[in-house]
Amino acid sequence: MKMWSGRFRQPLDPGFERWQRSFPFDQRLLLEEIAASQAHAGALKAAGILSEDEHAEIMRGLIAISNITKSNLYTVGCNKAKPDTFFGMAQAACANSPKTLDQIIAHLCELQRITKEGGGQPVPLADKLGRKHEGDPDTVIRIRTHFAARHGFLEPVEVRINNDEAEDVHHFVEMMLQQEIGEVALKLHAGRSRNEQIATDLRLFVRAGCDELRAKLLELAKVLSTRARQAGGAAMPSYTHLQRAEPVLVAHWLLAYAEMFLRDADRLQDCRRRLNYCPLGSGAIAGATLKLDREPVAKALGFAAPTANSMDATSDRDFAVEFAQVLSILAVHLSRWAEEFILFSTLEYGFVRLPESYSTGSSAMPQKQNPDALELIRGKAGRVIGAATQLLITLKGLPLAYNKDMQETQEPVFTVADTAGRMLEVATGFMKAVEFNLPRMEQAATSGYMNAMAAATYLANKGVPFRRAHEFVGRAVRLGIEKGCELEAIPLGKLREISEEFGADFASSVTLEKTLDCHDVVGGTARAQVAAALDAMDARLKALEAEDGNA
Repeated sequence: MKMWSGRFRQPLDPGFERWQRSFPFDQRLLLEEIAASQAHAGALKAAGILSEDEHAEIMRGLIAISNITKSNLYTVGCNKAKPDTFFGMAQAACANSPKTLDQIIAHLCELQRITKEGGGQPVPLADKLGRKHEGDPDTVIRIRTHFAARHGFLEPVEVRINNDEAEDVHHFVEMMLQQEIGEVALKLHAGRSRNEQIATDLRLFVRAGCDELRAKLLELAKVLSTRARQAGGAAMPSYTHLQRAEPVLVAHWLLAYAEMFLRDADRLQDCRRRLNYCPLGSGAIAGATLKLDREPVAKALGFAAPTANSMDATSDRDFAVEFAQVLSILAVHLSRWAEEFILFSTLEYGFVRLPESYSTGSSAMPQKQNPDALELIRGKAGRVIGAATQLLITLKGLPLAYNKDMQETQEPVFTVADTAGRMLEVATGFMKAVEFNLPRMEQAATSGYMNAMAAATYLANKGVPFRRAHEFVGRAVRLGIEKGCELEAIPLGKLREISEEFGADFASSVTLEKTLDCHDVVGGTARAQVAAALDAMDARLKALEAEDGNA
């Protein structure tokens, strides 16, 4: 039965009914929906709508659904279990559903036969049972839960719950709860609307996503800091316009990305702070029709406070847009990072050696080692940016308050969270494994007149106006190109023909070390400044980790 069917006399068109359901994707919010339902049950009890016994029964039912939901992602390796194991497990799992036991045992026999004939490969239990028992999803889940609790050969996989009746995650939980505890389950919807429920569930999901992605960002920044410290005093070229500019320490280059990712972490924290208000109690649009105390509900769910306006609360998806946009910036950072490593891994640069564990080959060219991990990170940035754009376009013309269009804001949120999470995991693994060709990097840092600005500074320190110094060094570079030598190798006499301020100390003033150290400002690539920056980065990371641990 639909949650709204009382007003209607005709059933939905079957095609439209299937098309408008969100449960195939919003089941992702099952645990959030259960947590919000538990908090709402507490408010109903406090308001006298639920008795002590009714509240206890509803909480018991919600906990039972929560437990089976948490164990919903498993594959059974049938080749690792004894043939008679499955029958005992089926009996134990279906102790309260004997009517389905014969079907399940028959299916397990078929499962073993298929596995044996297929060479003993793991068989996805959920897929097999899902097809056999689509009309009895709770039985499938209970069997899977029992397998998970009893046997160590289970591997996590993503499994969808098949249920053709549930319209959305809210409807599914209500159906499951009614199966678990009976008619009292129908009291839970008093004083609330699905409009506020989805707003709450999605906030809980995004808030958890902020925390998880922030932890992954801090891990990546930590790896970058570690690799920067390991690089020691090695130098490399830096680039503007993809042309060699000035030498920098390899550590300075890596810390630049760490700074980017810490800004991303800070944006996620800021997004979390802004979204952390609880819509429960907002009703469909005008507020709950029961006198519910919203403060304890918000506190129970870890929110800072209840939302201030019911119309805004039920229609607000700013937090989803902000989350997606923050992750779009993160994706751009990761894409830029990936692009630079792709370039630096080519023979033309030769600065990094790709780890084989993050590379693939060519089906045609035997010599190839392709940077697929990096290319996919670069490519998947488009998916994140596209999802953020989809959210904005979905919301741009909506009047207050809730509209069915908002159903289309959920999948983009899942997309950005999943995609960004995997991008970060791969980037972190790559950074741990990649090898730097430090001698090649340092050799490149000492050629191509990359000490030209240091040379201009040398003249400026002798009182030459910088614009004149710039002109003189430019002429010296042209002379070096003609003679095929670097600035420091040009005979002093030739330099003095350009400017008498060039002295015998010129060559020793534009060495690699002096060129690095002339950038002796906070944030510069001077060796002492980078050493201080490394210490500061480590201290920041420790403080951020401690802060997250105490949150």
